[in-house]
Amino acid sequence: MTRVLIVATDGFEQSELFKPQDNLREAGMETVIASLEDGDIQGWNEKEWGDTAPVDITVEEVSAGDYDALLLPGGQMNPDILRMNDTVIELIRDFNRQMKPIAAICHAPWLLAEADIIGGKTVTSWPSIRTDLENAGAKVVDQEVVEDGNLITSRNPDDIPAFSQALIARLGVTVSEVQLEPA
Repeated sequence: MTRVLIVATDGFEQSELFKPQDNLREAGMETVIASLEDGDIQGWNEKEWGDTAPVDITVEEVSAGDYDALLLPGGQMNPDILRMNDTVIELIRDFNRQMKPIAAICHAPWLLAEADIIGGKTVTSWPSIRTDLENAGAKVVDQEVVEDGNLITSRNPDDIPAFSQALIARLGVTVSEVQLEPA
């Protein structure tokens, strides 16, 4: 079974974790949520705290070799906290070295910049971090989904169907077989 690792912490944009996760599961894939600590992580739902998600494993226990792809949900707080964690950044680099798909939405491309893997790549993101991505050497465009090599990036929750479709297709599932969850 195809396994997708989702790395997130408190402040993840709720729709950007739960909707792609539902879409991946609908496509017959296993999803595993990794975070900085055991327990639950608290989502952010537009302008207030949202639902929690159970953590399956800590990032300290994860090996990129055990998964087929990496999903990085956005939200402003989530990637800002995660990019300060060396284990998370090294994990992203490991997925990249193995050329496994890395899908990052909204503010999550900050993590790709921190891992120093976007130089010379074309990406998209939430508008407020585009200068950061350009400063990290990326070409930034305003499109619902951008694929460059093993990287898949999107801008916001409205892009979740296209974002999910790109990742699912990259993992070899015919997307027409899957009913995608909208944001």
